[in-house]
Amino acid sequence: MRPDPDRDAVRRAPAEGGAAAAKRLVSIVTPVYNEHDTIPVFYERLTRALAPWNAEFDFEFIFSDNRSTDATAERVRELRAKDSRVQLLMLSRNYGYQSSMVAGMRQASGDAIVFIDVDCEDPPELTPEFLQGWKDGYDIVYGIRVRRSEPFHITLMRKLFYRVNRMIADSDILVDVAEFCLMTAEVRDAVASGMSTFPFIRSEVAHYGFHRKGIRYDRQPRTGGTSHFNLYGMGRFAVAGILSSTTVPLRLALYGLPTLVLANLALLWLEGIGRWPMAFEALVALDLLYIATALAFVAVYTGRNYRNVVGRPIAVVDFKRSALNLPPERSPNRLPRMGPERR
Repeated sequence: MRPDPDRDAVRRAPAEGGAAAAKRLVSIVTPVYNEHDTIPVFYERLTRALAPWNAEFDFEFIFSDNRSTDATAERVRELRAKDSRVQLLMLSRNYGYQSSMVAGMRQASGDAIVFIDVDCEDPPELTPEFLQGWKDGYDIVYGIRVRRSEPFHITLMRKLFYRVNRMIADSDILVDVAEFCLMTAEVRDAVASGMSTFPFIRSEVAHYGFHRKGIRYDRQPRTGGTSHFNLYGMGRFAVAGILSSTTVPLRLALYGLPTLVLANLALLWLEGIGRWPMAFEALVALDLLYIATALAFVAVYTGRNYRNVVGRPIAVVDFKRSALNLPPERSPNRLPRMGPERR
């Protein structure tokens, strides 16, 4: 059964009494993997940007560590020694970028959750604008990438991916938007309740609607280190995004059936009049290619559905090596919502 959000031990009940009400909590969730060089710079820029808001909001900073092999965890622990708001969420292995974000999202106990990468390509100085959007009544405030410092062909492929995915998606897709956003706890609970074992957060956020606002910005160069996304990784990420957003590939066989029938009739006619000796062989090859392609798409979606049915967790937290403000027994990562709901 899905746990009742009203009974979630980490959910704060709003205080009564107008001016005596407690400050609202904002959770900053940052996935990290081998980012020991960038963490101090990121933390300094983020806390400086949020300093004017300390009188109005409380903050917690959750670094979701995808089992880094460098000094990333040590850097976070050093920050925690100086600032108790900093938390280290250590995963049991490298589950991937999206799964790391889901684990951090489910650990967050704030009234609002902000996702931001540690490399500062998404500028921390934009976070106050997200908070202002939340104050103005928006449930989701997200960044829209206008320009970014990368080769032209990469930018072109990104834009093509977003627009093709939006055209074929089963529900709404936000163009030129990644995970740099603020969402309320209500949105977080909606996203978490329907998450599959193949999380694609930007698609989930758009799917559930709510009252949302986009803020345009230019993406900045990395503050240090190297990107962990190569061209192959980007390709895999794009395919995963499409498979998580649409069932159009499953319907391609149906859409292509009229063309296949016409092609078969044309090849049979050529075979019948003897104009092309290889017409029948071409017909067989074409039909086999059609069947193989259709079966390949069915196999991919069946495999994803199998993994959802098996119900393995999206990510497992190594609590012994984590440094959290909530004890493990109260952590929402202990609740049975890390995998798909069983019925």
